[in-house]
Amino acid sequence: MMTFRRHGNVCKLLFLLYLLCCPVSAPVDAAQNYPVRPIRLVTSTASGSGSDVVARLLAPRLSELLGQQVVVDNRPGASGLIAAELVSRAAPDGYTLWIVTQTQLISTTLFNRFHLHKDYVPVGMLGGTPFVIVVSSALNVKTTAEFIALAKAKPGFVMYGSSGNGTSGHMCMELFQSLAGLKLLHVPYKGSMLAMTEVMSGQMHATCPAAPTLSLVAGSDKVRVLGVTTRAPTVLAPGLPTIGETLPGYELNGWYGMLMPPRTPHTIVVRLNRDITRLFATPGVRERMLGVGVEASPSAPAPFGAFLRKESERWATLMREAGIKPPH
Repeated sequence: MMTFRRHGNVCKLLFLLYLLCCPVSAPVDAAQNYPVRPIRLVTSTASGSGSDVVARLLAPRLSELLGQQVVVDNRPGASGLIAAELVSRAAPDGYTLWIVTQTQLISTTLFNRFHLHKDYVPVGMLGGTPFVIVVSSALNVKTTAEFIALAKAKPGFVMYGSSGNGTSGHMCMELFQSLAGLKLLHVPYKGSMLAMTEVMSGQMHATCPAAPTLSLVAGSDKVRVLGVTTRAPTVLAPGLPTIGETLPGYELNGWYGMLMPPRTPHTIVVRLNRDITRLFATPGVRERMLGVGVEASPSAPAPFGAFLRKESERWATLMREAGIKPPH
């Protein structure tokens, strides 16, 4: 009897060790059955902004492909750090997605917190949006070359506005003055349209908004568009020359991408990337994207991750050389 009990205890101990040491199949099953409940699509900006518009265009179509509702969750504030922290702490179960832009990459690099290229899981690129350099007609310049000549003749005279420190519009002009050897004065605003309004009134000399905002100043004689910031001409700003034609090496590409919380299972990432690729192949979706100022260009997770790393290093170098630091 004693021997039987002793053997029984040994068996129980071995069984417990088996349960502790063997991999649990529940997460695998969860990934295979994904998704089984609604998904949250986080944006770092308020309703009506570029990433919000893209999110609301994609959400219902992703819902159809995934078989679960995709709900847009706007988390603006703190230069995108509020959304960055939220996603970084979310469960790695595939039910939190984050649409990010170049501005979030720059701001997180500037504040040295929640780096997109290493603190999250890349799903893929979604598309690109060019920026444009716009100047006040009061400057009486018509080309990029004339603008550079004026700024060189009057160091510190030309003022440019942006939607804040560490934004794409800010880096657009910082890169411009760095390559052209200029000294410009930066004036941050609380929004890109405020900066554009000041340029139209003649109170500000220049700004660098996303190309889709040009529709708001179409036909106006108060401003002049010098060129587009992409390396090559784009259908989103037809007829405009590139800034790089006059200033070799100049390039700034606005973009939208998707990330997920750290440690999200690879099988879920692959599933989402596959569905997003299918989504952009659906008739009419690319046209709808162009309608909101985005040229669809989906990519696989790995290339998007490499792109984020390269861009992070690029803007970190520029900010360091220009002495740009986070506001106190």
